[in-house]
Amino acid sequence: MENAPPDPLVRHHRRALQLCFAIPGLSLATWVTRTPDIRDRLGASTAEMGLVLFGMSIGSMLGILVAAALVARFSTRPVIVAGMCLVAAGVGTMALGTTVASAPSVAFGLLLLGAGVGLSEVASNVDGAVVEREFGRPVLPALHGCYSLGTLIGAGLGVAGAASGFPVPWHLAAVLLLVAVLLAFAVPGLRPGIGRSRSADAGSAGAGTAGAGSAGAGPETAGSAGAGPETAGSAGAGPVVVEQSATGGVRERRLYLDLRLLMIGGVVFGMTLAEGAATDWLPLLMVDGHEMPSGLGSLVYAGFAAAMAAGRFAGGPVVARVGRPVVLGGGALLTAVGIALVSFVDSPVAAGCAVLLWGLGTSLGFPLALSAAGESGPDTTGRVALTSRIGYVGLLVGPPALGFLGEHHGLRAAMVPVLLLMLVAAALSPTTAPRPLRTGEPGRGDDGRPLRTDGAAGREPVPSRPDRP
Repeated sequence: MENAPPDPLVRHHRRALQLCFAIPGLSLATWVTRTPDIRDRLGASTAEMGLVLFGMSIGSMLGILVAAALVARFSTRPVIVAGMCLVAAGVGTMALGTTVASAPSVAFGLLLLGAGVGLSEVASNVDGAVVEREFGRPVLPALHGCYSLGTLIGAGLGVAGAASGFPVPWHLAAVLLLVAVLLAFAVPGLRPGIGRSRSADAGSAGAGTAGAGSAGAGPETAGSAGAGPETAGSAGAGPVVVEQSATGGVRERRLYLDLRLLMIGGVVFGMTLAEGAATDWLPLLMVDGHEMPSGLGSLVYAGFAAAMAAGRFAGGPVVARVGRPVVLGGGALLTAVGIALVSFVDSPVAAGCAVLLWGLGTSLGFPLALSAAGESGPDTTGRVALTSRIGYVGLLVGPPALGFLGEHHGLRAAMVPVLLLMLVAAALSPTTAPRPLRTGEPGRGDDGRPLRTDGAAGREPVPSRPDRP
């Protein structure tokens, strides 16, 4: 295959998507690294901060649930733009909320931020799947790496702001301006018409494609596993369509009876909660649990983000060599070791180093587990949708639950349930192994390999890549 597509519009589109993935990472990291200072400005307890964080969880869930229907109706470009505008509005609302020390305003800003990330994440992953097919080589892992790169930049700015005592409202206002500039550069490169459905039922079946394209918490994190042939066809044959079966609801109900799929969902739940716990609580955990100054607590989160980025950029060859179950099981155990050191060892130095294990261990968990879900049987879209929703349950209940435990037992003790879930995820990791290929299955060719639809090009076997993150 060619190393680069002949059409420069495709290259411009990829550069635009790189910015669209980086913007949510930048915005979220800005919030996370300044949470100790924001908590102090609000005068909130640990439990109250959990309720503030709940706003982001609700927003993310709402964004994910409606994104695919909006993509099917309007195409990806307006959904991405709308999501980015909500991200900017969320950052601006948080700036105002911290200025007047209003916890409800900050929670509403987080709701807007979460909704924007959820909307843009689904649509950006659909676009990424199309661009990847046009390039003829993996593109999505690097796009998700751009999210991690944005997180690193945001964390770096947060560390500098916390260390220098720069006022939080002005910091958020500066990030809002930066987001607006990046978005202005990104929008012209987004091509219209991608993802629009020809099916009258595509909008009402939205959750399936949302799960296929999303990742979460983060995120950001699942498009390389989920965004596949069910979400995007070939852009070369005109607008990419999203087609969904009229019997999708019946199929989905049957999926709840698939024990192996539910066990993979357990892996997704644990990995999502572990990543979300770090994103929501890590700076406060370092400040309150290990008595670090706020600037150093933010720096520890930057280390977590760097470990996540390293795992995502470099993890592909490791997965190809040792296999998905080994990487997921080993990652879960590595995360458990990191959390154990943070929770039980009374040493700030050990805790700071352990966070690197935490980040590296969770880096590939969510996308690889979603990939396993999609390949666990027929109806890839429904399977990824179900496991995605299981993961988002972790994002929804995690912040307030950990905040409640932290209020009564301390944040270090609150991480123990997450540690136990990592051990469960490690035990369930063998269920993520690629299943034996079967011929005659719906969506599989005569050789047992899965089929994909490439617009007018018809159906052809998908090259086997079960372990690519």
